[in-house]
Amino acid sequence: MTDRVHPVDEVLPTPKLFALGLQHVLVMYAGAIAVPLIIGRALGMSPEQVALLISADLFACGVVTLIQSFGMPGVGIRLPVMMGVTFASVAPMLAIGRDPSLGITGIFGAIIASGLFALLVAPFISRMLRFFPPVVTGTIILVIGVSLMRVGIGWAAGGPSFINQMIDGKLRIIDNPNPGYGALDSLGLALFVLCVVLALTKYGKGFVQNIAVLLGIIVGCAAAYAIGKMNFDVVGRAHWFGFIYPFQFGLPKFEPISIITMCLVMIVVMIESTGMFLAIGDMTGRKISQDDLTKGLRADGLGTMIGGLFNTFPYTSFSQNVGLVGVTGVRSRFVTAAGGLILLAMGLVPKFGALAEAIPSAVLGGAGIVMFGMVAATGVRILTAVDFRTNRNNLYIVAVSVGLGMIPLVAPNFFRNMPHSLHPLLESGILLAAISAVVLNMYFNGFKSAAEAEAEVRSGAALADAAH
Repeated sequence: MTDRVHPVDEVLPTPKLFALGLQHVLVMYAGAIAVPLIIGRALGMSPEQVALLISADLFACGVVTLIQSFGMPGVGIRLPVMMGVTFASVAPMLAIGRDPSLGITGIFGAIIASGLFALLVAPFISRMLRFFPPVVTGTIILVIGVSLMRVGIGWAAGGPSFINQMIDGKLRIIDNPNPGYGALDSLGLALFVLCVVLALTKYGKGFVQNIAVLLGIIVGCAAAYAIGKMNFDVVGRAHWFGFIYPFQFGLPKFEPISIITMCLVMIVVMIESTGMFLAIGDMTGRKISQDDLTKGLRADGLGTMIGGLFNTFPYTSFSQNVGLVGVTGVRSRFVTAAGGLILLAMGLVPKFGALAEAIPSAVLGGAGIVMFGMVAATGVRILTAVDFRTNRNNLYIVAVSVGLGMIPLVAPNFFRNMPHSLHPLLESGILLAAISAVVLNMYFNGFKSAAEAEAEVRSGAALADAAH
């Protein structure tokens, strides 16, 4: 008698694999395309270049998801995990990209180096869990969400207040303000999308509720088209098929401070991934060993290297898809592998990237306020597991770290007299908050045992899943 196949390793019929894999893709799609849209538009890149970033992102999402789900020697946790670009990397990448001497190729160089760093340190990350209890991770995720909200609000107003333009790979800020900023039709469209998302969230059931943000964007695009605010010229010019190949924006630049900055981001990302892996191990009934964690974190590192090589960004497990595993009860890793194949195929169809780029900023703004706000709310939810009543020191950890994290947001010129090479580090509120939270937690609370740290991380990941 043969042993029964574990649900994680069960291969479902092809039609069911496709349908369930597409469901995973739809749940993550809005989040997957958000980061290339943020970076591309903030750096003043052309619509064609932004569309290329999106196609490269979808392609790399697919490749990295396949590595994580299928596994390869020493890499990949072999669980139903979907991989996407982490929001934690946005602020540091913008700080790097806005440096005229670095630009987008400086971002890619830092990403490649940080991916290699993650590959090397993966076996040691689980030993660092004691440095990242919920009071630290919750604070970091809260600051990530609040920092991103500036982007969502800017989108809702019709784009940035000042026009940026990329010339020869370098960002130029034109002093003329954006004439469409704050236009009433943009504000009205963003509000309409926000109301659609909220209505679907309240009255939708099951899968419809899970993709409320994506459906809100689709309805918003229809409304934008009806009032003449959606232009399909870029979609019409895009090809039906196109290869994604390395270094399409030029050879990467490797600058030490930028690399250190992205390495710090990767540590935060890997700690978050560890929590997700432990949570999904519990959900699927598969015990996660130290070796499994190492393989999963190596996939984060390898995926990030792939991202830098193929003109895109750092990768991590998407928590909303972890939540979907719990909602559907389908635990097969071949379902997420099917989702990876769908993403890979979408990345090879440039019209998908062009269609995403054509979405008006105001439509993205209405959805972004929800999407980025949910990131902040997840941080708040994780902080509910923290003891503030009997340990008031935790209040100081959160208060000071959030305060420092807000400096680049509310006072962009605060560090203007610091050495220029430190700006990518100092202009990231997420990194300032992360460093502050870790140091203050060590100062006030000391260290916990590895078992206690793992239990706390597992608890924090479960709370994050529940938020989705």
